[in-house]
Amino acid sequence: MSHEHHHDHHHHEITSLNKAFIIGICLNAGFVVAEFIAGFWYNSLGLISDAGHNLGDVASLVLAMLAFRLSRVVPSTKYTYGYKKSTVLVSLLNAVILLIAVGLILSESVEKLLHPRPVDGDAVAWIAGVGVLINALTAWLFMKDKEKDLNVKGAYLHMAADALVSVGVVISGIVIVHTGWYVIDPLIGILIAIIIVVSTWGLLRDSLRLSLDGVPNGISYECIGEIIDSIPGVKSFHHMHIWALSTTENALTVHVVLECIKDMESIKCILKEKLREAGVNHATLEFESLSCGCHEECVGK
Repeated sequence: MSHEHHHDHHHHEITSLNKAFIIGICLNAGFVVAEFIAGFWYNSLGLISDAGHNLGDVASLVLAMLAFRLSRVVPSTKYTYGYKKSTVLVSLLNAVILLIAVGLILSESVEKLLHPRPVDGDAVAWIAGVGVLINALTAWLFMKDKEKDLNVKGAYLHMAADALVSVGVVISGIVIVHTGWYVIDPLIGILIAIIIVVSTWGLLRDSLRLSLDGVPNGISYECIGEIIDSIPGVKSFHHMHIWALSTTENALTVHVVLECIKDMESIKCILKEKLREAGVNHATLEFESLSCGCHEECVGK
């Protein structure tokens, strides 16, 4: 009975998150299209730059939903880890595309700084104001689940930050209405481009490291080594490798040298539990014995 209740609760959580992703993607995709059209119509680089930034948000929401769904795909004989690694590869592609978009935004911003053109500040402020509401609403959709899943937390933080970026565009529209200072528009465009570079650089660095099977963020090679060394009965270890299976799961392989091979089962249980607490979900342990006194007794049998 309790198992059925847990299953129903888990199914409800999956359905709820799935709806949050779909609503968030649809709202933001619709706003991106409207913002691009309005940006070209009103000749506002601030709106176009913000639309480019929001397009990156739509991609990040799609990636988060992809990771959420792929994490539940059963591994096959051809893909023994499932399709979890695809989230890392797509995030790397997303980072590269965003940096290309930044180049285009900066190029257009410099051109408008050199040759300022009139902008309808009133329309810019109103459209960006809608963006503040949409980004804030999307962030709210993920608020209750942000501590349960790293991808959900990333989506939440991304949308909350973007609400602040849209506030910047609202301010530029108000400044233009009251001062006629059109140069604020390309300046806001440059500021948003810088924000995109800063936020994307971490994504590019982390996704590139995970693509190359580097040690994931939040995992210390030295700390894992100390955990292994601290287990009574462990003499040493070597050939340790730590990598990410996906954006939410980490794996490890290591050769562990024991004082006596007879202690292998108890040491394995303790070690796997400690590694799980340290953030390593999948540990493959190979045990060896170079014991003093019991080496012949343990290995010879």
